[in-house]
Amino acid sequence: MNIGDVATLSGLPAKTIRYYEDIGLVKPLRSSNGYRTFRESDAHKLAFLGRARALGFTIEDCRNLLALYEDEERASAEVKEIAKQHLERIDGKIKELKEMRATLAHLVEECAGDHRPDCPILADLSMKRRDEDMRRKSA
Repeated sequence: MNIGDVATLSGLPAKTIRYYEDIGLVKPLRSSNGYRTFRESDAHKLAFLGRARALGFTIEDCRNLLALYEDEERASAEVKEIAKQHLERIDGKIKELKEMRATLAHLVEECAGDHRPDCPILADLSMKRRDEDMRRKSA
C-alpha cells in the first residue's frame, strides 16, 4: 500500500510517517521507481506509534516499546519500567501545571481589571524577569 493508504489506516499524517521512516522507526519497502510500499505490519507499527505518542511517550520510549513489542521473549517488567518512568514525568508536569495555575489564579484575582494602569500580573512578570537577570549577573 502507498503512504496515503497507510496514513488512513494508521491515523497518522504522511509527514509524520516520513519522519518515522527517516529516524528508523519504520522501514517500508521501496519499489524500483523509489516509491514507498508499506506492508500491513508497517501500518500496525504506525498505529502503535501513534497511540504511544498520543499518550506522550518520547520518540526514544517509542523506539524501546516497539522493540519490546516485537520481541516475543520480552519481559513485561521492561515495558512496565518504561511506562512507570513516563508516568513519573507526567506527574511532575501535572505538579508544575498546578503550581502555575495557582500563581496565575492569584494574580488574576489581585488584578482590578479596570481603567487604571496598575496591574499585579505585569508587576509579577516584570519582577520574575528582574530576579532571573540578577541571578545570571551574580553567577
